[in-house]
Amino acid sequence: MTLALIAGNGALPAQVVQAQAERPLICVFGESKPDHLTADLTFRLETLGSLLLDLGARGVTQVCFCGAIDRPTFDPAKLDSETAALVPMLKEALAAGDNGALQVIKDIFEQTGFAVVGVDQLLPDLVAPPGVLSEKWPDAQMRRDAARGEQVLAGLAPLDIGQACVIGAEQVLGIETIGGTAHLLATLPDRARSASAILCKGPKDGQIREIDMPTIGPATIEQAHAAGLVGVIIDAGDVILLEAGKCTALADQFGMVLWSRRGGEG
Repeated sequence: MTLALIAGNGALPAQVVQAQAERPLICVFGESKPDHLTADLTFRLETLGSLLLDLGARGVTQVCFCGAIDRPTFDPAKLDSETAALVPMLKEALAAGDNGALQVIKDIFEQTGFAVVGVDQLLPDLVAPPGVLSEKWPDAQMRRDAARGEQVLAGLAPLDIGQACVIGAEQVLGIETIGGTAHLLATLPDRARSASAILCKGPKDGQIREIDMPTIGPATIEQAHAAGLVGVIIDAGDVILLEAGKCTALADQFGMVLWSRRGGEG
């Protein structure tokens, strides 16, 4: 066994497991609950050093981070002796934005001798291809809003705060922060319904895609519909689309646009 999954919540870890010729080692972080998987190992941030030693002893050479993981806290009372030397790097990660934190975690694994591989390397078919995936096509206003969304996400990149925004009539109605996309969609102003607003999602400049590639799935389409949005726009080639067939069917059922858009496309 040479591959270990650092598994978070949701269906993605099980999909990665099913696609491998040999079952990887399943390492579940904290209170995460990957769907339909049983953990071989569980760990906390405070026991990361012990995990690294255990992985090396088991012959693991590659790790893949997959599934949603909540931003962790650090409890010094739970620190084990093998992790003590990592405390300065872990504190740096906890003080940084999302990208900065993930870069530190990636560095820790790589400096310990593990190759960090992205989900898109193991399952390239999960990455959304370019094109309008729904029956309904974007109109002129939606195309302008999508272009505006691209500009907003590019502007947010230096702030390292999120991968998504909601645009309606070329106005910014919401941006993703620490609560994630679901929280963004659940807390939109009422104007989102009357503005024929759309969700735009894509990677930030410098995105650590080996660990945190933007992802949507059927729940995203359902949440966007519940929020009164008329479309979901994702960056072609840079966003994982879980259960693509179901996402498309839901978009069609709701009369929404699902568009995997190339950057700069009108």
